[in-house]
Amino acid sequence: MTGERVTLGTKLSYGFGAIAYGIKDNGFQVFLLIFYNQVVGLPADQVGLAILIALIVDALIDPAVGVLSDRTDTRWGRRHPWLYGSALPILIAWLLLWNPPVASHSVQFAWLLAVAIGVRLALSTNEVPSIALVPEMTRDYHERTSILRYRYLFGWGGGLAMLMLAYGVLLAPANNASPALAAQGYSRYGLAGGLIMAASVLLSALGTHRRYARRSPYPVARHGIGETLRNMRATLSNRAFLTLMAAALFAFANQGIAFAMSNYVLTFVWLFSKAEFFTYSLALFAGVVGAFFGVTLLNVRFGKRATAAACSLISAGLGTLPYWLKLSGVAVPHPLFLLLVGASTGFGVAVMISTGSMVADVVEASQAETGRREEGLFAAGYFFMQKSVTGVGIFLSGVVLTLIGFPPNAVPGRVDPAVIERLITVFPAVTVAIAAISAVLYMRFPIGRADHEARLAKLAVASAESGGNP
Repeated sequence: MTGERVTLGTKLSYGFGAIAYGIKDNGFQVFLLIFYNQVVGLPADQVGLAILIALIVDALIDPAVGVLSDRTDTRWGRRHPWLYGSALPILIAWLLLWNPPVASHSVQFAWLLAVAIGVRLALSTNEVPSIALVPEMTRDYHERTSILRYRYLFGWGGGLAMLMLAYGVLLAPANNASPALAAQGYSRYGLAGGLIMAASVLLSALGTHRRYARRSPYPVARHGIGETLRNMRATLSNRAFLTLMAAALFAFANQGIAFAMSNYVLTFVWLFSKAEFFTYSLALFAGVVGAFFGVTLLNVRFGKRATAAACSLISAGLGTLPYWLKLSGVAVPHPLFLLLVGASTGFGVAVMISTGSMVADVVEASQAETGRREEGLFAAGYFFMQKSVTGVGIFLSGVVLTLIGFPPNAVPGRVDPAVIERLITVFPAVTVAIAAISAVLYMRFPIGRADHEARLAKLAVASAESGGNP
């Protein structure tokens, strides 16, 4: 691990692996709720509950993967054995998710719950070690942001490319109806997505193998279960980390709600055509590209925490503006809606990138306090929070749809106008409230660039005095 700049080729290889998580995240956020609710026929609140339970199980899975990753000691290092081993489980779990049995609601609920846990577990064995790799790649405060922006570019790009492929080819209905309601296409969607996900994690592991698949310079901890649990509790009780996770939970949950509701509002509120669904995907990707080029500049100019707080508010404001206008009786043309949604997505992605970079900075803060360097454990906490996007987002979306009385097997253009009005009132109100809480919490994050660099200097002095590794 060094403070030097990471080469472009390494950044590209590292980022490429995020395509798998991007496809998973996009599938969970955009299609999972509407597929199991409107196509399979499972009530929306039951879909949300299954995903929420899977998320709770994740609270146990992710830290375990993080600790095991930290303790892996092979000639290929701590992370790469996990990266290689995750490919096949990801493929199998993803296929099963989109091919549920024709059965009763109770059986379908149990299937969704079990397979959703399987998908999350498979992705955890890849994404946790991948996130843990960032602090090992560089110590530089802003270079960490630069590395992570490639991961988000490929993650979002892969997810949105899959979204465009789904809307344009895999889920394409025979008529001009909504692609999201095309039941016959979801098996193709699962197969194509699973193959791409498996390929992306393998190619990324191969691309970073030469430089980072090596033994860690830090001693591998060998503790019993009791001491391990006590150390995990102490590590994850770090004040800076808890503050950051609380802020990110709200910010990322907003992303989850927005995507879980997207097919509903695009289909039943804005009455998008098949071609406009494709254009919607392009608008989102344009926002991601904007975040890729702008987030490092924002971090350098304003700092990571201020960037995250401001972008959280701006994203919510832009994303909900079309609904406030519509409620006020102002006509919102689709091009304006797409422009605002794309910009909102860009600011939302800037929040995510900044958050990931701040997590990497917490590693040294914890090391200075505890003497332990536990990238994997912090990565697990961060990844669990990331997945809260889909868990909390889908759960809240399912609750909202149930409370407003949104009907199953609905037909675009024929839903009761009172239901539509309730939808476009509650959805943006919840979004703005969550964003405000998130911004306040981000500003409480205690680590800035000066704090980080001062801490690195102290760790270097301590290392020199002890003759060990910093």
